[in-house]
Amino acid sequence: MSALLSLGLAQAAVAETLKIASPQRGSWEGAIPELGKQQGIFQKHGLDLDIVYTSGGGETLQIVIGNSVDIGLSAGTSSVFGAYAKNAPVRIVAASSTGSAELFWYVVAKSSIKSMREANGATLAYSTTGASTHIAVMRFIKDYNLLAKPVATGNPSATFTQVLSGQVNVGWAVAPFALDALNQGQLRLVARASDLDAIRAQTIRVQIVNAQTLAAKQDAISRYLRAYRETVDWMYSSPDAIARYIEFSKFSAHAVEQMLKDFIPKESLQTTQISGIKQGMDDAVQFKFLGAPLSEQQLAELIQIPQN
Repeated sequence: MSALLSLGLAQAAVAETLKIASPQRGSWEGAIPELGKQQGIFQKHGLDLDIVYTSGGGETLQIVIGNSVDIGLSAGTSSVFGAYAKNAPVRIVAASSTGSAELFWYVVAKSSIKSMREANGATLAYSTTGASTHIAVMRFIKDYNLLAKPVATGNPSATFTQVLSGQVNVGWAVAPFALDALNQGQLRLVARASDLDAIRAQTIRVQIVNAQTLAAKQDAISRYLRAYRETVDWMYSSPDAIARYIEFSKFSAHAVEQMLKDFIPKESLQTTQISGIKQGMDDAVQFKFLGAPLSEQQLAELIQIPQN
């Protein structure tokens, strides 16, 4: 017994801690580190996670640049391109979300706005500057030729309050946030990011690290990504994972079921390929995150996805 106890203590002692910045506490994507930690998956790969939560990709990008965390989840791809072009020490180590079906915009039920194309003169919510929601709002304004004002509203809960109080006309959310209110008729959906052809095939959010962190902790980051993928597999195959997520997030079982059925397919959380790079750079140039597209050499330095 004492030998087994000593072995367990030794294993715990060698576990390496990584500090993770995760977006939107309660979101399915943002819950991957938390649920994997609860299940012991990251520990199995010799890791312990210290998880902090941000209000969006723009905030995540800034704390990674400042080297305050080891890995940042769900940073907006276009803003990462722009930060790198300005010599920020940032590197992409994985995709975070591809396809953007999970992001949507809504109004209160009594609003005269029936679709995003009717949002002239409206205020349109996004999370933080440079986040994927910001790029999507700018794209809606351009593609639909809207005279509308983008407004940073923070996380989905803060946005919900601002919409209900009339401070913002069109709110944003990531499923399962706001799904119960939609189903109860309190809100009405007016757009999804996947409505936009330019965004639908893109990896709109990526996982990022500081270049110094990548150099110092390359093995730990590789192990983290293996554990991350294993966690995603478990979350889409185990009823226990769903139960744990509901307990963690406090969303209704119906909203979570709807999220998995209609908003977040497993393939959208793949980590190994950054899709739509050209379109992402075009968006970054269009919306002035980039002065010019990155070269192949720059992309090779920026995107360093471990191959195992």
